[in-house]
Amino acid sequence: MSAVPSVTVDQHASLEARVARFPAQQVELASQRVLSYREAASANSEALPLVLLHGIGSGAASWVQQFDGLGASRRLLAWDAPGYGASSPVDAESPVATHYATVLKDWLDALGIERCVLVGHSLGAIIAGAFAAAHSQRVAGLLLLSPAGGYGAASADVRETKRDQRLAMLNELGPQGLADQRSTNMLSANASDEARAWVRWNMARVIPHGYAQATHLLANADLASDLARFKGRINVVVGADDSITPPAACERIALAAGTQLQVVPRAGHAGYIEAPAAYTAIIDTFSRISGGQRSQ
Repeated sequence: MSAVPSVTVDQHASLEARVARFPAQQVELASQRVLSYREAASANSEALPLVLLHGIGSGAASWVQQFDGLGASRRLLAWDAPGYGASSPVDAESPVATHYATVLKDWLDALGIERCVLVGHSLGAIIAGAFAAAHSQRVAGLLLLSPAGGYGAASADVRETKRDQRLAMLNELGPQGLADQRSTNMLSANASDEARAWVRWNMARVIPHGYAQATHLLANADLASDLARFKGRINVVVGADDSITPPAACERIALAAGTQLQVVPRAGHAGYIEAPAAYTAIIDTFSRISGGQRSQ
């Protein structure tokens, strides 16, 4: 596959201006870690907060279109996962989902969030599932967008091969090379140039050590087993043209969760970026159905 051009100077300036409206914040956790995140605050104190977890090649800034669409109706928070942005990495070199879920709990504790609607995209779905399984009372609803299932239930050979291939790619290309050569896989053929630039901008900012730890997490995780332990509300959504976690793979996750798969036409893996109106509506509807008011 030919390389995709890097983000242009004009595109870079436009993207920087977009994220500047939701500046990165930092909070120190009880575990002596730092967690960076972005927030869209709302005057509606009755609606439960909406917490957004990004995938392996992304970051908190990738959700700004959802901030724009939903920030007036409820509080939105998107983290930079451990090892991303200014967030401290987890301790383990080959972490499992519970390591990240523990940091998620500490972050929510630090912000005084007792209960939320939790959304996870791709690798973020693995972390969201582990948190929901361990702290079900804190999750009003679990929405998984193009969830990565993980390779924890596969043979050791498969896990090691998948892990080592991705680590070799990171070592060979680096973050900018990953963004230039791999970001196109995140989107469908219908994606706009703006969406393509946005995915590349986010992917180019991953930190190699954090990405490597997340690669181990992907190899070690088994999302389906965690979903079987969570008895709350779950929805699973995938783009019809997702080539990374295709509908057939997401159908298996939905079956494990005891729910029906929702397929979004003309959308790829990063559907919430390339089809923001459709995905924002899905997130909004799910949040409302999940008991989005504190009094409910």
